[in-house]
Amino acid sequence: MPAAPDSTILAIMQQRCPRCHQGPLFSASALNVTRFADMPAHCPVCGQAYEPEPGFYWGAMYISFVFSTAIMLVVGMAVYFLLHDPDTWVYVAAVALAATLLTPLSLRYSRTLMLYLFGGIRYAPERARPGRSDE
Repeated sequence: MPAAPDSTILAIMQQRCPRCHQGPLFSASALNVTRFADMPAHCPVCGQAYEPEPGFYWGAMYISFVFSTAIMLVVGMAVYFLLHDPDTWVYVAAVALAATLLTPLSLRYSRTLMLYLFGGIRYAPERARPGRSDE
């Protein structure tokens, strides 16, 4: 098994525990349509609680809003330049499709960033179990 990434950026990208950088933040794959938002209560490696307080992830909706806005802008600009300013329905369909398909990633990364930025948890490599990575 690979060792825990020392880089916080890599741990965020891999959606790993903020304390040990090994335990997964989510229980199921992002491709699992019915369970993509499921999170265990604690890290299976170091035992860190993933919900510091009740309702903690309500704040993640603001981060998700930024992701959704970025998706709309990028897709809208791509449609404009690649399809040479088509009818309005093409913009609406393209943005709606992209936003729907990227919802699992947007939700997961908004929760991950919320936990890393506002969870009050610091990286403690000594809390990680050597050679263990639950994937």
